[in-house]
Amino acid sequence: MPETQPQSKPLYDRFAVVRAETRALAGPLTAEDCQVQSMPDASPTKWHLGHTSWFFETFVLVPHLPGYRTYSEHFDFIFNSYYHTVGRMHERPARGLVSRPTLDDIFTYRAHVDESMEQLLAGGVDTQTADLIELGLNHEQQHQELILTDIKHALSCNPLEPAYDTAFVERHANTSQSGPVELPGGVIEIGAADGFAFDNERPRHRVMLRPFAIGHGLVTNREYREFVQDGGYNDVRLWLSDGWARVQEECRRRPMYWSDDLGSEFTLAGRVALDPDAPVCHLDHFEADAYARWRGARLPTEAEWEFAASQCPELEQLFGSVWQWTGSAYLGYPGFRPAAGSVGEYNGKFMSGQMVLRGSSFATPAGHARNTYRNFFPATARWQFTGLRLVFDL
Repeated sequence: MPETQPQSKPLYDRFAVVRAETRALAGPLTAEDCQVQSMPDASPTKWHLGHTSWFFETFVLVPHLPGYRTYSEHFDFIFNSYYHTVGRMHERPARGLVSRPTLDDIFTYRAHVDESMEQLLAGGVDTQTADLIELGLNHEQQHQELILTDIKHALSCNPLEPAYDTAFVERHANTSQSGPVELPGGVIEIGAADGFAFDNERPRHRVMLRPFAIGHGLVTNREYREFVQDGGYNDVRLWLSDGWARVQEECRRRPMYWSDDLGSEFTLAGRVALDPDAPVCHLDHFEADAYARWRGARLPTEAEWEFAASQCPELEQLFGSVWQWTGSAYLGYPGFRPAAGSVGEYNGKFMSGQMVLRGSSFATPAGHARNTYRNFFPATARWQFTGLRLVFDL
């Protein structure tokens, strides 16, 4: 039998903190705000609140708390995201049409799950269950950031451009004017070794790098605005084919949320003047790649980014500003094996048609970021808090 952990109190305290942080994110929103789904790729705040509770119920409480019964078979269907091995699910683009259960119903559901988790942890849990709970907490932290990205898009679609929170500060200006940092390359190791990590961060392995120089800071609004004003969105030579097709199809001429005159941007605090020294945000991979070509540079590989982050912690805004696009496709590391059981659907099956991002954003919860973290999105995703850092070949 697995050994029961005596550290259940610290684990429950962490659980309670993470759950409270999610609830607090919904604080500035009305019930109507929480219902809105502004595009198929985004989800209503209400759904995030329910899904993160469903995760703990499905993967922790049902199999590990004796006598626990599913709260609602309807919730099993509504709040399952993509776990085919545990049952059917409601189609993602229609999540905003689910007006019932109400927001109050979902808060009641969250309270029920929280009370049941407290009961489970009061009796102690084995190491395997504790690891599963830790996965659930990191999963919920991911959804905390998604609550902000998704509600920002929803509020931007409102002609009144309401603020999520007028005091919210998204990104601080870059403070350093230092040039690129040169690194020698060679045979290096990347990937997670000890401590919590998602399965896609392992196994740790060796990679060969050529010498390169990486930007000390992130590309700023001022720098990207020069690209726009120089006709970057009209120069086919700068764009990958799929990116050029998207630019033409959507008549893109500037980053998402920027005004036509390039003087302001919509933020979680409402529309504000564009800070020229703040990192540019809401670029898709194609926009980031085109800008890098315009500068005579390129995007870093994820191995270069991780090596630079480990060797040069003084690099500006590695974390806590914007996620940084890399030039690496999201694939499994050599020897990768998905986690056992249904949670193995969490990462591995998405290793197709996605690009890797590194670092973290201002919306990433404290303690959630690390050098080895592999975020990933399709190359066309721009509603996430995404920017870039340049690399130059030596």
